[in-house]
Amino acid sequence: MNDESRSSQPARRGGISRRASRRRAVELLYEAALRDTDAVTLLSERVGSVDADPVSDYTVALVEGVSENRERIDEVLAEHAQGWSLQRMPPVDLAVLRVGLYELLWAEDVPDPVAIDEAVGIAKELSTDDSPRFVNGVLGRIGTIADRLRAVL
Repeated sequence: MNDESRSSQPARRGGISRRASRRRAVELLYEAALRDTDAVTLLSERVGSVDADPVSDYTVALVEGVSENRERIDEVLAEHAQGWSLQRMPPVDLAVLRVGLYELLWAEDVPDPVAIDEAVGIAKELSTDDSPRFVNGVLGRIGTIADRLRAVL
């Protein structure tokens, strides 16, 4: 059984699907933005806490990766979100885009189409009816030049 198909498995640290891990990363980034706190600090409060849902290693990697590369991620998003400033984007969509872009440009084990499809799927689950199309448009535009962007990171 591969990691992508484990969603029906019990919630164990190593048994959480990548989709669930991505969604959890989006939720943590969103919560941190709303609380105006650092996402890594919030994450560290949740890891191992008996009062919070388990946090997978992949969620940790995503939150830390987005946080470490946030300035560059936001620059790229601002350049390619035609007609939208980051401040104008719904916070959930921004969190989805940050995770999707991190996977697109920095996660070497995630194929570009998977990074985009997963972000669109999470937008369908967590945001408005218009969000999946918006997320797909922004990440799709970036996906066409992803190789060039990775070369200069």
